[in-house]
Parts: sequence; structure tokens; C-alpha cells
Amino acid sequence: MESRSRSIHKSTSMTISAILILSLIHASHCFYLPGVAPEDFQKGDPLKVKVNKLTSIKTQLPYSYYSLPFCPPPKIVDSAENLGEVLRGDRIENSPYVFKMREPQMCSVLCRITLDTKAAKQFKEKIDDEYRVNMILDNLPLVVPIRRQDQGSPTVYQLGYHVGLKGQYAGSKEEKNFIHNHLAFTVKYHRDPQTDGARIVGFEVKPYSIKHEYEGKWSENTRLTTCDPHTKRTVVNSNTPQEVDANKEIIFTYDVEYQESDVKWASRWDAYLLMSDDQIHWFSIVNSLMIVLFLSGMVAMIMLRTLYRDISKYNELETLEEAQEETGWKLVHGDVFRPPSNSDLLCVYVGTGVQFLGMVLVTMIFAVLGFLSPSNRGGLMTAMLLLWVFMGIFAGYASSRLYKMFNGSEWKKIALRTACLFPGIVFAIFFVLNAFIWGQKSSGAVPFGTMFALVVLWFGISVPLAYVGGYIGFKKPAIEDPVKTNKIPRQIPEQAWYMNPIFSILIGGILPFGAVFIELFFILTSIWLNQFYYIFGFLFLVFIILLITCAEISIVLCYFQLCSEDYLWWWRSYLTSGSSALYLFLYATFYFFTKLEITKLVSGLLYFGYMLIASYAFFVVTGTIGFYACFWFTRLIYSSVKID
Repeated sequence: MESRSRSIHKSTSMTISAILILSLIHASHCFYLPGVAPEDFQKGDPLKVKVNKLTSIKTQLPYSYYSLPFCPPPKIVDSAENLGEVLRGDRIENSPYVFKMREPQMCSVLCRITLDTKAAKQFKEKIDDEYRVNMILDNLPLVVPIRRQDQGSPTVYQLGYHVGLKGQYAGSKEEKNFIHNHLAFTVKYHRDPQTDGARIVGFEVKPYSIKHEYEGKWSENTRLTTCDPHTKRTVVNSNTPQEVDANKEIIFTYDVEYQESDVKWASRWDAYLLMSDDQIHWFSIVNSLMIVLFLSGMVAMIMLRTLYRDISKYNELETLEEAQEETGWKLVHGDVFRPPSNSDLLCVYVGTGVQFLGMVLVTMIFAVLGFLSPSNRGGLMTAMLLLWVFMGIFAGYASSRLYKMFNGSEWKKIALRTACLFPGIVFAIFFVLNAFIWGQKSSGAVPFGTMFALVVLWFGISVPLAYVGGYIGFKKPAIEDPVKTNKIPRQIPEQAWYMNPIFSILIGGILPFGAVFIELFFILTSIWLNQFYYIFGFLFLVFIILLITCAEISIVLCYFQLCSEDYLWWWRSYLTSGSSALYLFLYATFYFFTKLEITKLVSGLLYFGYMLIASYAFFVVTGTIGFYACFWFTRLIYSSVKID
């Protein structure tokens, strides 16, 4: 009941925060991010150690820290989480650990528990699934330092420590579960010699499993024989580990050591963000970009030379007979701007793509400028959600402008469909996935209050803005075609096998996918293997290359299509570059079977559900780029020729 009341209280606060998004308070938080401002600690100041979710790369299902029978504080208090943190499954709560700045502790006893059958089973399940415990001190996540064998290599840090480990006693083949019940914390600080104040720049731990022993009956003043500060006996290994089983007694202890560091507060995240394979990473990205740039340059040169020759030749023709003898894209000038079938749906998807493009561009600019650093947990997701909502005005504008060009009159219907189609499909998938997460009792399940907040953002802000954009777009004069459209459609001649719509669409998606697939590997690794992703500068560069590649491949294939007297280019231009989303999903499937160790059905459904949403979004973005490129291209070439 207590956890349920906490979730209701949290849900209510999330709803209120969503409604107050437009306020200046939120705007100010964009520039004064929680945890970004440094905090100075004097000697003896209490340090608040907080616990976060338990995570596993095997299940991808986060759980709150106190879902396991760890030592609780007198009263569990939730920290206020932002929208992004709740959607990520973060559940930040206080802990019973007592730290005092620059005052080391040895063998502090946290609590003593005796496991019942249920508690032992819970611990065993989490150890089997390789769950890690996450903690936070001064907004820094807890890490386990792993020093490499080879000299000169930097220390690698893993987020959180394992709940326990599996092993065997000497001479036995039976595998047992052991819990990490002793934590040796190291708090690194940078001291200001003038004020004697210190700032925390590191939070590390070495976990141990030890079967603690003591003499006599247990009381609050009982001294342990296995770990005693008076005799200077400390825990340095796990040679006598603490087994997890029913009716077993477990004593949780911890040490706190303080180390002065030369690392300044502004650079404290550098060690966390250091990647072990950075050279391969940089080389792969640069290599990929160079190949794509070279191909794009070749495509652009061929296009410009061919088109220039075609237009010059066509404009030199003097008689109608000669014009009729000409073949290629000039012959379909009377049909090329004929509205396509399902033009309403095309308008909706183009508007949605514009909304997505705006969101991605602004998010990346903020990320490159450093506003969305890892220190601001949930900031990236919150920013993307809010930007998506406010970009609704551009979605409505783009869809209604195109709709009016197709001689449509019901702009309100188009605005509503633009605001609801893509979010509706995504929300439906998300809702089903959330139901599965609820079934697993995971903290990753989005509470009802947060769901309500998302619906408020959608229908309270995004839909009205789409209507405003639709109204503005429809009031503008219609876009005029550079050539007149014939009343009777021209018959399309039989096409060569390589100009088959399905074949050319599938071919068109290869190059855009090739521009991003190496970067995609690192993004998938950061999401599903619980690592930081921080190279937004390179990601922005890759995104720009993706824009150029999508535009050029769509233009090339559109030109070949028109040359073979097929004027049905509207939908094909969208699908040509949009088909790269199919390759993205196929690559995600390949990644699942080669890099991840997910075995549970629900975890697999989560992975493929979220990757389906990501691929759908990628389809909308790349398709819109291809469509607008061909839209500009066709208008340009047909306005450059003399039509009698």
C-alpha cells in the first residue's frame, strides 16, 4: 500500500508538472539544470547517498531498489523525477548509508537480516539475471572501476555493481548464489585550498561477498570478527562468501574512503564518458562519412551534367514534330504534377516528417551545445517530447500547404489526422508494451499519472498547435505548378525490370542506411547495454550527411523514373529514402541475436517493440526528406524548359 500511495503521489505531481510546462519556471530550468551547479562541502558535512533502479542488460526490465529486501532507511522518500526519468524507469530514493565529508568509515554495519524463502528467491532471480545496483552521490552515478591488464590503458568504469555472483565451493560442482553484502566506497573530491571546501568528482565502489561472523548474541553494539575497525581488520577479498538461501543470516556492511583528486569539478564526467574503443569509433565514422560524401559528389556531378545537357537540347528544338519524337522526362510534363492516389495520407505523413525533422534538429543543436549532458538524467527524453509537442504547428502548416496544392478543402480533417496518426500508432504500441512491463511488476512501467500527462501534452498542446499551423498554411495562396496538367492521364509504358517500384524503392534505402549504420551500432549499445552516449557533434554531422544522401538518392531515382515516362513519383519519392527504415529494423534484429543476451519473452517483445517505433520514426524522417528533395527537383526542371 505504501509503494502504491507513493506512485499515486508521484503520478499526481507528474500531471501537475506537465500542465505547468509553459511556465517560466520550466524555461529557467533549461539553463539552470538540477545537479549542474557545483556544491561545496566542508569537512563533516553530511552527504546524501541515493539509490536508483536495479538494471539488467539480460532482461531490460528495471526494478526499484527496495523491490529487493535490502536495508531500508527509517522512512523511504522518493526524489522528484522529471518526465524523461519516469519514462526511463528511474526511481530515485533515499538510502540508509551515512556519509560525512572527508571522515572515513570502516566496517559500518548497515543492518542484519534473515532471509525467508520469498526473499531468498528474489535475490537468486536477480543474481541469475545479472542485475546491477545503481546509486547516486551529488548527481554522480556509482561506478565500479575495472583496471585493464595491459599497461597504459585507462581504467574502464561500469555503471553500478552486481547484486551478487554465482560460483562453486572448492571441491563442489553445485552452483550457488552469493550476495555482495560489503561495499567499499571511494569518494573522490577536489579541494579548494583557500576555502577548504571540497567538491565531489568521483563515486566508486568495490563490492565483496563475505560471511560475517561475531561472538555471542546479536545486538546493536556487537562487534564483527570478520571486519572490525578497532583491530584494523578490513574486507579485502571474497574468499569466504555469503551464500543466499532461505533462513540464512546476512549482515550488510560498508567502508567509506576519501581520496583527494586533481580532477576539477567541470571535468568530473570525463572519466565516465571515456570509451575503450574510441579510435575504432572515430575511424569508422570518418571512413563512413568519406565514402558517403564521395558517392554524393559523384551523384551530384552526374545529375548536373546530364540535366544541363537535356534542358539545353530540349530548349533548342524548333518544331512540334521534333518535340514529339523526344522521349524521357519532358514527355510527361502534362502529368507530372497530377495529384497522387491517397494524397490525403501523403499530406499527413509529410507533415509528421516535418514535425520530426524540427524536433531532431533542435534536440541535436541543444545536445551539441551541452544542454543535454548525461548529468541531466532524463533531460534528452524530456526535451524530445516537449519539442515534438511544440513542433505540431509546423506539422499542421506543412500538411495543409500540400493539401491545398492538391485542391483539398477540408483542412481541419487533415490537421487532426496529422496530429493523431503517428502519435496514435506509437501510443498504441507503447501502451501494449507498458502492459507487459506492468505484468512483470517492473519500475519501467509508466504510471497512470504520467500516461495522463502525455495525453494532456498531446491533446492539450500538440493537437491545437497542429490546427493553428493548418489554418495558417491553408490561408496562404496555393502552390502553383510550373506546367499545366492534362485532363486525360497519359498511359505509362511498360517499365524495365530494374525500374520496378518495389526494386527501386528497396535499392534507394541502402545508401541512406549506409550513412548511419556504424553510428547506429554505438547508439544501440548505449541504449541496450546501459552505456553513455555523448558524441553528439559527430551524430549531428552524420545526420547532415543522412539528409544529403536521402535527398540525392531520391532525386537520382526520381530522374530515372521520369526518364522512363513514369510520372507517378509522389509516393515513390517518399518510399525510396524511407525504405532505409527497413534496413534499420533488419540491422536491429541482427544486433539482437549477435550482441544481446536477452532470453525472456517479455524482454524480447520490449526490444522489438521499441525498435519498431524507432524504425517507424526513421521512415517518416527519411521519407519526408526524399519527398521534399524530389518536390523541389521536379519543380526546378519543369520550370526550366519551354512548354508550348
